[in-house]
Amino acid sequence: MDIKKIVVQNFRNIGLQELEFCPNINCISGGNGEGKTNLLDAIWYLSMAKSAFASSDRFNFRHGCDSFALSGLYGLPSGPDTRISIQVDSSGKKLRRDDKPYSRLSDHIGLLPVVMVSPADVSMVSESGDERRKFSNAVLSQMSAEYLDAVQNYSRLLLQRNKLLKDGVVDFALLEVIDSRMAAFATPIYEARKSLAEGLSPLVQQFYARISGGAESVAVEYRSDLSKGSLEALFLSHRDRDAMMRFTTAGVQRDDFVFSMDGYPIRKCGSQGQQKSFLVALKFAQYSLMKERYGYAPILLLDDLFDKLDMTRVQNLLTMVAGSDFGQIFLSDSNKVRLSGIVDAITAERTYYEAKGGAFTRNE
Repeated sequence: MDIKKIVVQNFRNIGLQELEFCPNINCISGGNGEGKTNLLDAIWYLSMAKSAFASSDRFNFRHGCDSFALSGLYGLPSGPDTRISIQVDSSGKKLRRDDKPYSRLSDHIGLLPVVMVSPADVSMVSESGDERRKFSNAVLSQMSAEYLDAVQNYSRLLLQRNKLLKDGVVDFALLEVIDSRMAAFATPIYEARKSLAEGLSPLVQQFYARISGGAESVAVEYRSDLSKGSLEALFLSHRDRDAMMRFTTAGVQRDDFVFSMDGYPIRKCGSQGQQKSFLVALKFAQYSLMKERYGYAPILLLDDLFDKLDMTRVQNLLTMVAGSDFGQIFLSDSNKVRLSGIVDAITAERTYYEAKGGAFTRNE
């Protein structure tokens, strides 16, 4: 699968750009704030129907605009090329495939598998479990429509449950009904996340060793309240606490993934280079699992990949992505000479774009 062409209008600092890509490596160079990351985020948006970075679409509108539009022409593994377009304004999103609107945005997720490696990934190490749950949801939602449906329904019921608790005078009969419905969705969420961690951990170790050449042992461990028992039993044991705190204190919304190095949290013992190497290995492990699930390679977005990595690790990374295991790749870097020097030695099938002020110039 590859994206052959993209049209971006009024997205972040990009006014109107139409760009064509090659099926192998596409390089975007330019200084900070010139639009490299915004272009990669536009590609991500066409796959996931939301930004990889902005929590609200109003932050994606170009300054002075109240809407944006994206369109991509994709070559799929089977069948004719397909065009995905999305228009976003204050009234919402309109997502279409070959000019036919989707009845639900969630029906689109998983059609165009994508993996992004970004400097923002450091939040998965440095911040709360919410960031790691977002990661697991982004992975699993692309691979399973049933998982996405379960997460959406669980989240909707959790809001209802918390509202009921916040009101102060709790209707326990209604609470039991909500608890029972939530339990039906919590179990598949728990099982999917547990399976994801078990699949990721050995792959992360393999990729980390190939990137760093180091002897450190890294791992991914899943922790969940549901390992202690069913959700209904947990809610029953936490009922008094929930009523006192006025919100739900147990459940899969508290799940976490522990990233470790030699048995210790990588957040505490890993250097910046080790943490970056781990996060890249994590995303490559995700890529490997998704490729196996789909039977073809996802689009790989590598934003400022060389940040905080020495040249040995950079060379190891580029040697990996140049292999036959990878499909279409987008690679951004602030140093045009470094980028071309590395990529030219790997493949002749590549395109170069230089970003400046939200405009992109193709260089041969």
